[in-house]
Amino acid sequence: MATGVVAVLLCIGVSLLFLLFAGNKEADGAQTRATAAWNRVVPLIRQGPLPSVLQQGKVEAIQVVNSHGQVVAATPQLAGKPPMADFRSVNSSVRAARVLCPPAGLQGCMTVASYKVYQPGGVWLLYVAVRVVPWYGTTTALLLAIGVSVVVTAMMTAWSFRDLTKAMAPVNAISAELAEITASALDRRVPVPRKYEEIKSLAETVNDTLDRLEGAYQQLRRFTSDASHDLRSPITAMRAQLEEALMHPQGADWPKMAVAVLAGVDRLQAIVTDLLTLARLDARAPLSREAADLGQLVGAELDRRTYRMMIVKDLQRGVVIDCDRLRITRVLVNLLDNAERHASSKITVTVRADGADAVLEVADDGAGIAPEHREIVFDRFTRLDASRDRDAGGTGLGLAIAREVAEAHGGTLTIQDSERGARFVMRIPRRRSRQDVPKVSGHSGKLGGS
Repeated sequence: MATGVVAVLLCIGVSLLFLLFAGNKEADGAQTRATAAWNRVVPLIRQGPLPSVLQQGKVEAIQVVNSHGQVVAATPQLAGKPPMADFRSVNSSVRAARVLCPPAGLQGCMTVASYKVYQPGGVWLLYVAVRVVPWYGTTTALLLAIGVSVVVTAMMTAWSFRDLTKAMAPVNAISAELAEITASALDRRVPVPRKYEEIKSLAETVNDTLDRLEGAYQQLRRFTSDASHDLRSPITAMRAQLEEALMHPQGADWPKMAVAVLAGVDRLQAIVTDLLTLARLDARAPLSREAADLGQLVGAELDRRTYRMMIVKDLQRGVVIDCDRLRITRVLVNLLDNAERHASSKITVTVRADGADAVLEVADDGAGIAPEHREIVFDRFTRLDASRDRDAGGTGLGLAIAREVAEAHGGTLTIQDSERGARFVMRIPRRRSRQDVPKVSGHSGKLGGS
């Protein structure tokens, strides 16, 4: 539609220019005919003999008026009639022209040119009348311009419609395919056309988006399945314990059963809490950032808790970051819980500055993690088969939460090589200015030792 409108406007503009050119051309032609009549009659006036009836030629009418105002010669249609006009050029100009509607003795509007002819007895006047030329020239030029405009507009519109129809065919195919894609058919992809680079790029982008959507949906399904399994296991165990106790109330050890059920409730609460934390992280909930000395923050948390393993601390002062204290503390706790489940005798916690980054390391002296599993352990509800027995107390979400928190702070959490055991390394950008860093209560003195 827009292309057709542009074509119409373009043709109208070109046609107007053509008509203006034709009008100017015709006006020049009329003036040339009048000048030719003047060149033909003036010698007859000056040299004679001047016939009373003049040849009309290519003009409408000619009259010769002597110095006394009498018509002495004219073309046949003005023979014996008074002068067709009564004006002459002023000053030294020889020619003057006016449009008269109509001139005396004639019909219709005409352009009358008045020429001075100097004779011994006075100034004679030569009047030459030609038809008024419209701005568009002749009717033939007008019809030609209209015809060409209509033909060109029709051709451009037809060409544009044909081209747009061909271009829209792949778009329609993409739209139809997208309308058929549902959650049960995420493996389908839209067709990619060979021509039209823009549409081809659009189709490829749509397919890339569908690839990511399918991957995210599969991950969501696995996550839902794993979450259901991890939630169902303690619920099933608690239900079995309660049913058995109700079947034999006299022989049930109610305090022991209550302790077991409470342990299952604690596990359920831990899983639900971790799920809510991941939901907030997935929703990109805003962080409550403030300046914190990472060494002091880690030291305070280590002093607050007790551990079954020996904790070796190497905490550097002045490593300042902008962070959400509660979430960074959650990272430390998750890494310590994971290390405590796998360590043989000790856990080493290190805080240091490395260029523009603040680094937190938690290393244990356990069996370690194979290089091919170092990314898998960060997946949700992932517990390696080799360590399921020792890792029975975990929810399978702690490391996933820790990495999400690190990335929310613009950092990373990875597993690096170590001489023995697993070494988790978190990097977070350091704060540029160390001013106005509040001290962490509950921890003072030199950071280090065990």
